[in-house]
Amino acid sequence: MQTAKSGKEKKLNKIVPVLLVLAAAGIFLIACRLLRLENRGMTRSAVTAALYVVRCTLFSPISFGAVQLRVADALALLPVFGLPYVAGVTAGCFLANLLFNGIIDAVFGSAATLLAAVLAWRLRRSRVRGLALLPALVTVLVNAAVVGLELALFYSPDRTFAAALLPAMLGVGAGELVSCLVLGVAMVRVIEASPTLRRLAEGEKV
Repeated sequence: MQTAKSGKEKKLNKIVPVLLVLAAAGIFLIACRLLRLENRGMTRSAVTAALYVVRCTLFSPISFGAVQLRVADALALLPVFGLPYVAGVTAGCFLANLLFNGIIDAVFGSAATLLAAVLAWRLRRSRVRGLALLPALVTVLVNAAVVGLELALFYSPDRTFAAALLPAMLGVGAGELVSCLVLGVAMVRVIEASPTLRRLAEGEKV
């Protein structure tokens, strides 16, 4: 009985991630339709999602945990160039977190990324001396708050929630400062400085 049960559990453990990835793909397509993205916009979204997963894979040792430097989160500033990137970075975050850290991180992380991406898009015209500092700062704060809350709730068994919350937020926030406020802002500046790159980012024909 025990062997049969463990065999079923192994099969279930293999099937569930596949079903979740398929569900994520379905949600991604629905989101693209709701945002009324044309084929070019959907392509930009899909490429962004793939880049996010690839970056998390390449830098996986520093992309997860209480203190993390998620290089992929520099892409969270791309929504300043249009709505397609909101769907892209959210889907990418969901898939990367699901593959490396499980469903809890996938839900909390992608929720934080979605909120931050929408706010970055709303603040897309805001610049401080030519730099997208406000969208980046909002992204840092949202991720620090939501992911810090997640870490304190689910990944700090040795400490009470109250004792774990602030250190978790500070740990995530420190990494996000580098990813978004340094790397992300630099990325946006480079794209905006090049007419060709800007047209590509905004989905225009070059």
